[in-house]
Amino acid sequence: MASQDTLPHIEPARASFLNDPKVRSVVVQVIVVLLLIAGLWFIVANTIENLRRANIASGFGFLNGRAGFDIAVALIPYDLNMTYGRALIVGLVNTVVVAIAGIVTATIIGFLVGIGRLSGNWLIAKICTVYVEVFRNIPPLLVIFFWYLGVLSVLPLPRDSIEFPLGSFLNSRGLYVPKAIWGEGAWLILVALVLGIAMSVFVARRARARQMATGQAFPVLWTSLGLIIGLPLLAFLVTGMPVTFEVPVLGTFNLSGGMVVKPEFIALYLALSFYTAAFIAEIVRAGIKGVNRGQTEASSALGLRPGQVLRLVVIPQAMRIVIPPLTSQYLNLTKNSSLAIAVGYPDLVAVGGTILNQSGQSIEIVAIWMLVYLSLSIATSIFMNWFNAKMALVER
Repeated sequence: MASQDTLPHIEPARASFLNDPKVRSVVVQVIVVLLLIAGLWFIVANTIENLRRANIASGFGFLNGRAGFDIAVALIPYDLNMTYGRALIVGLVNTVVVAIAGIVTATIIGFLVGIGRLSGNWLIAKICTVYVEVFRNIPPLLVIFFWYLGVLSVLPLPRDSIEFPLGSFLNSRGLYVPKAIWGEGAWLILVALVLGIAMSVFVARRARARQMATGQAFPVLWTSLGLIIGLPLLAFLVTGMPVTFEVPVLGTFNLSGGMVVKPEFIALYLALSFYTAAFIAEIVRAGIKGVNRGQTEASSALGLRPGQVLRLVVIPQAMRIVIPPLTSQYLNLTKNSSLAIAVGYPDLVAVGGTILNQSGQSIEIVAIWMLVYLSLSIATSIFMNWFNAKMALVER
């Protein structure tokens, strides 16, 4: 029997080069990057060739060309002799206005409905539940059509307008409201308003610090309302009342004077607000349910009323749960505003579509759409992340 020393020496088999996990991961990533570059190159080259065959010059120089079309709703000065670039700015302003107005209204309605779903009143809870279930399960486009075709279009003609207080009228052509005419020195009223808001923020912070240190509450709400309303009113009186109002006048067949809010804006604004509010209501309800029940019981044991428990204890703790998904709903509302073209509201997409049809610059118009909505979404996310950090619970 051969000894162990005389057995032949066998070299261990070497692992394949591609079996090395590190090498394989690098190879796969390089291949993916090359495929992406090749795909982008094909798309760009194909686009350039198609533009050359169609005899369409690429670039953004067309934005300096004459627009040649009117825009029904222009919140900034505009006429058909202005440029394509100016028309796009008008569409952008319209988009931002309806998005901000919708976000504010949807947040208010959503919080009220979300709290209402947890109400001890059976009728209120059921009404809020039906509201949420109905609007959450209907496409937003149908909600827009409901308000535009089912509500606003069936309103009476201008001569039979529905009259509201403060000289306002509502009919099938829109909402007519008094128009402010700013005279000399009226800018001081705006300065007073900004100053009132800044002082209200300062008072709120000082009141919070005082309450944390001494436990004594301060009437922040009434003080803030006094500053925000009182200072502009004082400036209005001191400057000699430089702001006058042009009130709509009902004639035989039409209304004259004042300012009109078009039904296209109203329909889009109400549809986005009520649709998004249904999702916000569920977020608020989940946030409140996420607060430990012991917090409510402890607050009640201290003698706080149910309203105080909700406002001072439950809602502040629920906000850390509510804010992150709330950001997504704000982004969705802003992007859903692009459905405005369905009812003829001249938002960024509608105005851009008209420019695209006239100039043929489809690549540039789509790029502008993508850049604008991306910028709006990123700005909203940055603000909400900052707000979330401010509302986060700080452990002591």
